[in-house]
Amino acid sequence: MREMLKIRCKNNKKSLEIPIGSSLSDIFSESGVQMDFGPMGARVNNRVSGLGMRLYRNADVEFLNIMTPSGSRTYTRTLFFVLSKAVHDLFPDGNVVIDIPVSNGYYCDMQIGRPLTTRDVDAVRRRMEELIAADLPIRRHECTTEEAIDIFKRRKALSKVKLLKSTGSLYTVYHDLDGYADYYYGALLPRTGMLYLFGLEPYYDGMLLRIPSLTSPGQLGELIRQDKMFGIFQEHHRWQSLLGISTVGDFNEVVAKGGTSLLINVSEALQEKKIAHIAEEIASRKGVRIVLIAGPSSSGKTTTCMRLSIQLVCNGLRPVMVSLDNYFVNREETPRDEKGDFDYEHLHALNIPLLNEQLMALLNGEEVEMPRYNFQSGRSEKSGKRMKMGKNDILVIEGIHALNPELTKMIPEAQKFRVYASALTTILLDKHNYIPTTDNRLLRRIVRDDKYRGVSARETIRRWPSVRAGENKWIFPFQENADEMFNTAMIYELAVLKQQAVRLLERVPQNVDEFSEAYRLRKFLSYFTDITDSELPFTSLLREFLGGSSLKY
Repeated sequence: MREMLKIRCKNNKKSLEIPIGSSLSDIFSESGVQMDFGPMGARVNNRVSGLGMRLYRNADVEFLNIMTPSGSRTYTRTLFFVLSKAVHDLFPDGNVVIDIPVSNGYYCDMQIGRPLTTRDVDAVRRRMEELIAADLPIRRHECTTEEAIDIFKRRKALSKVKLLKSTGSLYTVYHDLDGYADYYYGALLPRTGMLYLFGLEPYYDGMLLRIPSLTSPGQLGELIRQDKMFGIFQEHHRWQSLLGISTVGDFNEVVAKGGTSLLINVSEALQEKKIAHIAEEIASRKGVRIVLIAGPSSSGKTTTCMRLSIQLVCNGLRPVMVSLDNYFVNREETPRDEKGDFDYEHLHALNIPLLNEQLMALLNGEEVEMPRYNFQSGRSEKSGKRMKMGKNDILVIEGIHALNPELTKMIPEAQKFRVYASALTTILLDKHNYIPTTDNRLLRRIVRDDKYRGVSARETIRRWPSVRAGENKWIFPFQENADEMFNTAMIYELAVLKQQAVRLLERVPQNVDEFSEAYRLRKFLSYFTDITDSELPFTSLLREFLGGSSLKY
């Protein structure tokens, strides 16, 4: 008699017995779970796994659809694999780099020895459709890392060779599709036919791979132009080419050869050069009286504000900080979210009429008494602090709504200069594995929350979806309004964050839902060679999160 396993299905809270060695796909079929747009994978004892995984022990299982971050990542990764296979079939000597998350999709750079044409893109899309229609199996293989390196050497996939050489792992998992081998960080779908929707179209000098919307997965994500965002990624790629680094394998190789100091110093210098450029641009626009700085959580807005203010002084201006925190409406007037809780991230949690009235008065040379918000009582109070702008004064306002036109709707456009700051991760794991920019910010926040707010990694991870929802509503729709975009991420920073972040992530217990994300982040960080923070300048933006800054926050 075949041995049976006990499985607890978290989706419907039912237990079932299944034969030992059954796959997650088999278990889903037996579970009775009804799921739209899924399953894409499952959490097994709070570790995300592909549907092809076979179980040999009792386990808790939760199936994931495409509307979960893990499910969406699995779907997207599988699309990357099919795209790479299609390019290989059509252009055996060519290559594709899955590069920039932009316009609700991914910019892909096709390298085929000549400029890409619309006909080329159409051919790749048709080949992808053929591969999906054929419902081909995607096979998972585990071998020694040396064997995997040999496989990718023969394919001339040097970015994967460099990455695998630097991991220090004994064994490596790779996948193959109809004889085409590739390496991906994370689970894939077991068959190509499970991909039900994608788009591929020309975008700049490459292609845009479009994916289903997370909120409405029956349709593609809305195609929005993000020309400025795309430009800032391209700018950083040019900078990285100066250092000879585009992937984590390149990065680890430079560190192993003793290039850490140069890497840090050049990265910091390039960032300071960009801040100085923004300050010079502001100073050159003679009518500008207000600088508005916005960005998502843990984007480094505070340090950006301080370092930009220093550069403004160097250009003959005197920055005067205005805190939006003092313009909250009384607590009982605060909008509520769908759960009935006060929504302090809502635009109208701020007293916009008062803000505009006082800004107009200041710009007209009048003196005003600034408000002060009492967070204990939830009331707006008079501060006793009076302000009047001098000849060379310039107001600097930082906050999540700073780029929203409604925030300063009474101020003439010619008097405003908008800066969008965010941590845009521009280094790739390898040419087919990009690094989500949100992971960079989440790791910053985990380190900062523990150090300065006494909040655990588990709690930060738990709150992160709510933070992201607020950003999608109040920040990202307005980022293209910026006069300048500033990337606060540095090419070396994940290797530095790793030391503090891994220690905190290891404290997340396995029996909580947040463990799966903590485990994923730990695995992701393992690709980077460690760098200590001892060589970081005291003014480094990264010290806003790590500590040790000479700037006063």
